[in-house]
Amino acid sequence: MRLTALIPALSPELVSSLDKCGVRTDSDLLFRPVVEVYLQLSSEDGISLLDLERAVELTAELASAPGIAGDELLAQETQAQEQAPTLFSGVGGLDNLLCGFGGCRVIEITGDKQSGKTTLALNVILRHLSEVSQARIAWIDTTGDFSVEHAAQILKTFNSEATSSALNRLQVSLAFDIEAAYNALEESQPLVSIRHSTRLSCIVFDAITPLLGPLLSAVSAQGHSAMTEFMYHLRDFSRLHSCPILVINNTSLLVHHSKSASQIRKPALGPSFEFLTDATVWLSRCDEHAKFDNDHDFTVVSAKVLRSRTTAPKTDSMFKISKGKIFDL
Repeated sequence: MRLTALIPALSPELVSSLDKCGVRTDSDLLFRPVVEVYLQLSSEDGISLLDLERAVELTAELASAPGIAGDELLAQETQAQEQAPTLFSGVGGLDNLLCGFGGCRVIEITGDKQSGKTTLALNVILRHLSEVSQARIAWIDTTGDFSVEHAAQILKTFNSEATSSALNRLQVSLAFDIEAAYNALEESQPLVSIRHSTRLSCIVFDAITPLLGPLLSAVSAQGHSAMTEFMYHLRDFSRLHSCPILVINNTSLLVHHSKSASQIRKPALGPSFEFLTDATVWLSRCDEHAKFDNDHDFTVVSAKVLRSRTTAPKTDSMFKISKGKIFDL
């Protein structure tokens, strides 16, 4: 931080005198002996050693990150969690994995192809919209594949009072690049105000991979920096507005020398991405458990928590999907 940014807390005359000595930033002032800096000052400036020592103390205070007591931090966290919406899938075992999909969290949903990632997110938000008449959801579509007809079919299976207005409170935005995603978030901010008749309860990115994947490069760290900045922005948004965010992440093949492991998949966007979210849920199809009869066609899916800041990791549960709706197994 340049010392000029600390004016008027530091007097302009003092900052000007220090600049003549080559002391222009807080690091220049804090990490050099005070006496050494004092001896370099001109006597004509009329700055005493006591004045310089006070300036050093003030600079250290202004340049430091503000501290907060543990009990105050706990109170803030508790209040934020109480204000955050609670979203459930309706599948007991699945909801127990993460204590629901609400809270001030960014939750990554990833897994095999056609394992029901979008279906899970859609069921979670449609259930919430059908049960809470004041809820509003922002769905950010990055592939153009969102189907309102499919959403309407799922809604028909809910019998809650707010079902009839659910689609009216589902805001779908298209975002094919990172800038459009930032703009979509900006447009969502007015909806988080508690003064609105309806309040934003969740944001879904389907999927996050097309936004961030093209930025990553093996020869430059700039893309990784942009990815990190965007995910930090999502986390700050979630905690500031008590709004959970679900991000759907695609997968890529795991590079392995063994031919038998050539089809093993892993979450896309690199190993560091899971540390930019609060929880990661991995979905995989269990074809050996699939059931078929004349009336129903079920897809059995296993959900496993790979990582979580708030619940136990490496726990799993199974559920089934039939005609776009998820059920207990």
